[in-house]
Amino acid sequence: MYSSYTAATFARAREIAAERGVNLAGAVTWAFEFEDQPYFAGFRDLATNGIDKPVLNVFRMFGMMPGVQVPVRSSGAVAVKEMIASGVKGAPDVNAVATRGERRLDVLARNYHDDEVSGPDARVALAIRGVPADRVLVRHYRVDSEYSNSYTVWKALGSRQQPSPQQYAEMERAGQLEQLRSPEWVTAEKGTVSLEFTLPRHGVSLVELSW
Repeated sequence: MYSSYTAATFARAREIAAERGVNLAGAVTWAFEFEDQPYFAGFRDLATNGIDKPVLNVFRMFGMMPGVQVPVRSSGAVAVKEMIASGVKGAPDVNAVATRGERRLDVLARNYHDDEVSGPDARVALAIRGVPADRVLVRHYRVDSEYSNSYTVWKALGSRQQPSPQQYAEMERAGQLEQLRSPEWVTAEKGTVSLEFTLPRHGVSLVELSW
């Protein structure tokens, strides 16, 4: 999905900039508006006929990450040099980017592969260290084929180019960023919060900790 591609490339931009001595102040994406086009016609836009696409929810995730970036290490990451040289053709790039703000910490994880084919879920064991609280409130947002995905709903409705008002409302709801589960309080053990979850191929998760 274009959403997981966006999560992967934007997260790696700062890493590439640091390697090349570039002071990266920010990043933008090419996005356009096309009037009177079919639903999900493949244009590089963030919405289609007023229905938010999954990629827009990834930008919403990035927008929910205040503060400064903090280091992340992942055993499932594909090295930047390998990604530039040959793409992500073998094992998927299972990695994350994290920020720390005032009384909160956010981790955006993705399971990216160049091929638009199904693959096994990634089993993510997330260890967040240096948490200055005994308990934290965890919110988990997700973009994948089931969550925050108007395209999946559009296909399930028969890929209609003239949806009914009820179908349009259903797609409109599906275009909003969804939580994977209800918020929950989690205990920190000696300053570390441990979380486990599965992340589908081409899925993106935003895990928000607040205290």
